[in-house]
Amino acid sequence: MKIMHEQIDFPGRSAVKVKLREMPRFTYPWHFHPEYEILYVIDGSGTSFVADSIEEFQSGDLTLIGSTLPHFWRSEDKYLNSGGILKVKYTVIQFPNDFLKYEIANYPEYHLIGNLLERASRGIRFSADFARGIEKKIMKLTKSNGFERIIHLQELLQALAKTDNFKLLAGELYQHENHTFTNFRLTKVLQFLNTSYQRKIELETVAEIANLHPAAFCRFFKEKTGKSLSEYVNDMRIGYACRLIIEGKLSVSQVSYESGFNNLSNFNRTFKKHTGYTPTNYFGEFHKK
Repeated sequence: MKIMHEQIDFPGRSAVKVKLREMPRFTYPWHFHPEYEILYVIDGSGTSFVADSIEEFQSGDLTLIGSTLPHFWRSEDKYLNSGGILKVKYTVIQFPNDFLKYEIANYPEYHLIGNLLERASRGIRFSADFARGIEKKIMKLTKSNGFERIIHLQELLQALAKTDNFKLLAGELYQHENHTFTNFRLTKVLQFLNTSYQRKIELETVAEIANLHPAAFCRFFKEKTGKSLSEYVNDMRIGYACRLIIEGKLSVSQVSYESGFNNLSNFNRTFKKHTGYTPTNYFGEFHKK
C-alpha cells in the first residue's frame, strides 16, 4: 500500500474547500496532503486508518486530520457487495496548513485554535455526541461561499478547540517527529510496516529497507519513534486485533494469527499489557456499552 501524495486544488484560489459527497463506498487509498482536513461521516461505517491508528467508525464520526498525516477510510464489505444500493455520505473540509497562521501567532483570541491545530498532528477523533451537537455548524459550511465560509470555518474550529470530548489517534511518533515526509528513510520503513505488520517481520529485512546495519537501524528507529521496532509493530498489531475482537467473527486464536502473532500466549500477554483486558474480557466490556 504505497502512500500517495494527494494534490488538492482550491477553486478560484479560495482558502477553504468543502465537499458534500454520496458514494457507494470510500475509495481514496492511503494518502497524505499538506492541508488540514475535517471529515464528518453523515452515513457510513468501516475502518479508519490514521498513521499507526486503526479504529472502527460509524455514522456521526468526526475527525480532524493534521498536515501531512497519512490516512484513509475503508468501508465495510457490505458496501462493496451491495451493488450500489448502500451509500456512504460524508462532508470533507480542507484548508491550507498556513490558514490563520498570522492570527494564531499574534492574537490571543486565536490561542485555542492554535492549540487545536497542533494536536491535529496526531489526528483527533471527536465523540459522536459532540459531533451531532455541532452538525449544523458543519452543514453551514457546505451551504456557504466566499468570506461567509471562512467565518463559519473559524466558528467550527473554535467549537472543536473548546471541547474535551476527543481522543488523539496516532502514536506519539507523529507528535514528536512532526512527520513531514522529508525523512525518506523513515517513510520507506513506515510504508513497509503499515502493510506488513500482519506477517512475520525480521529486523534484518526492515534494516535493509532503511539501508542501515541492524544495530544502527535500532538506534535510528528508537530515536525517531520513541519505540523499539517490536514495540511499534505490536502497537499496530494490537490495534488491528481490537478491531477483529469487536467484530466478534473470529476466535481469540484466529485473531492472534490474523494480527501477526504466532504464539497465543504472547498475544494474550501483549494484548492485556496494551489494553488492560484479556481478549475475551475486552469483547465483553465493549459489547456491554
